[in-house]
Amino acid sequence: MMTSATRSSAKHHELRSVPPASEAPPGSKHKHEDGVASPDAKRSKTSDEKEQQTIEESFASENAGASSYQDTKDGEETEDEQAAETTPQVEKEKRTAPQTKHQDESAVEPGGRDGSETMPSSILEKGIIYFFFRGRVGIDEPSEVDEIARSYILLRPIDKDAKLGSGPIGDAGNTRLCAIPKKVLPLSGKDRWISFVEKSGASFQQIKDEFLSASDYATKTAGTRHSPAATPVGEGVYAITSTGRESHLAYMLTLPDKLGEVQKEIGLREKGSFILSTKNPEYPGPASTQLPKGPEYPEEILKEFRSLRWMPTQPKHLDYVNTQFLLIGESSGVEKALETQKKDQKAGVEEPAEEMEKLEEEDAVRMKHLSNDDASRIFADLEVHSKGFPRLQTTF
Repeated sequence: MMTSATRSSAKHHELRSVPPASEAPPGSKHKHEDGVASPDAKRSKTSDEKEQQTIEESFASENAGASSYQDTKDGEETEDEQAAETTPQVEKEKRTAPQTKHQDESAVEPGGRDGSETMPSSILEKGIIYFFFRGRVGIDEPSEVDEIARSYILLRPIDKDAKLGSGPIGDAGNTRLCAIPKKVLPLSGKDRWISFVEKSGASFQQIKDEFLSASDYATKTAGTRHSPAATPVGEGVYAITSTGRESHLAYMLTLPDKLGEVQKEIGLREKGSFILSTKNPEYPGPASTQLPKGPEYPEEILKEFRSLRWMPTQPKHLDYVNTQFLLIGESSGVEKALETQKKDQKAGVEEPAEEMEKLEEEDAVRMKHLSNDDASRIFADLEVHSKGFPRLQTTF
């Protein structure tokens, strides 16, 4: 497996704490149960309940703007420009079932792990992850964090028992684009970003045309404005895991092989993880984070929420456009997210960390042979010609 030097912690903005994930039914007198649990919170209900506040109260506080979908940029941009950068795509998109192979040429080898029964039960999904950001309007090459409009995560799932061979990953038509309305990624339990699924079941052509490419748009007050192309800042492997009461998104970076200034500034690590909690669409959220339209969940998913405002994220939640989820930083790296479950220990099943390390090593080998530079490798993996798109940015 590839190894890298110990990484320094990325700079980040701290937010006021948002309450824990255990919820009370509507009508409960305890408003402190309306949020999602911090990984660093103590388990004592008595002490916690006195300090917690609802997500709505937290966003209404003086620090609310730090987690708003509409981050203030320079005071000179109009409401039209802000809307163009922050309003998500709300049209229903085609959702296709995950496939292992879409083309003849795919690095995904189904059954490569000798059957799903040998896989850790805590791994709900695994695949390839890409990190991008987009510069503010008119800024094609950001020279500092403040010139970033928002960050994005692309998830391309593969079968749980698959391994990676050579070549590009292949377009299975199951890629998800998750928008993070912040400039940086959350690093600790104090960092809680409400994010959303902007595209699901997307093809690589959709990703190219509707996300990666630059675009020009008209405003009523400032004429035509230019939205820059998305800039790649990292690629690797990921796993969505369950540790019982929480779900996690753990990742191991393959590219770049050594973190640069940009990666550190936006909060990327060699190995990192986040706690994931999905918002119940039947409850209104803070005004600053409301979407024009909610996800179109089937009745079976809605019933699973019961009366909870939030629940641990399951991969199927991310297959619906406008799913809102809370992304909470974890300062412990991937240790908690890849914790071995007791039932797997008894059954002698492989540890989650071992599977992730195997996947990362396979990914490193295949990416090395895709192209001569990191950005071209990422774009080749997404079946996009890198010409005309930004290089993988490591310095400001």
